[in-house]
Amino acid sequence: MEERGGKLTVRAVERALDILMCFAQDQDLTLTEIAGRIGLNKSTVHRLIATLEERGFILRNGDKLRLGYRVWELAANLTQMDDPAQLLLPEMERLRDQLGETVSLYVQDGDARIRIQAVQSNQAIRRVAPVGARLPLYVGASSKILLAFVPVEERERILNMMDWPANLDQATYLKQLDEVRAEGFALSMEEREPGAAAVAVPVFGRDQQLAAALSISGPVSRLTQDMMIEYAPFLKEAAARMGTMMRTIT
Repeated sequence: MEERGGKLTVRAVERALDILMCFAQDQDLTLTEIAGRIGLNKSTVHRLIATLEERGFILRNGDKLRLGYRVWELAANLTQMDDPAQLLLPEMERLRDQLGETVSLYVQDGDARIRIQAVQSNQAIRRVAPVGARLPLYVGASSKILLAFVPVEERERILNMMDWPANLDQATYLKQLDEVRAEGFALSMEEREPGAAAVAVPVFGRDQQLAAALSISGPVSRLTQDMMIEYAPFLKEAAARMGTMMRTIT
């Protein structure tokens, strides 16, 4: 056992969870790929995988590994009516039908943001937003929302743990956060992904605390800056309804 941040942690459990999280981005991985990603030797990873495989959390197909069915048993319990990702889905679908673009819901987790729900655009050319994607907080419209609307002390704590790119000026970024807070929405144009644009707004839960970031995204050919500014009030209206819904479960 090790002590981190005043809490005792079990190293073997941490490593097993690190292995499972490798599959957040890829469906199939080899033992060598997993060992490289988590920085452990293959013999250690092999022992941990053997246990996870025996318990049904990992399946083996030749030299390829993937998540097992026991993971889905756990995930099934997330789809409850008190889960924001499920509770807000109808409102997200309504917004998608209204604006015609992909709608996503993000929450902050450490130094990253996680997409907990998404409704894909019905248009032929669209932005595909996989649920569960873990993305950096230093770029993107939703990231700016998740940082702009938290208390200053919390924002500083998050910023201090982030691994800032060398080409990103922190002073300029902090100024953007102030502007986002004043305007109530954030824009991004090809910041994280070439050809993609997004506009995001905050969703507030109980006591007007930030609960999530709501965004629409699509190709820059459709989501111009003027168009995103025009869409911002529609997102704010949807976010207000979502906030009311969330306050009934929190």
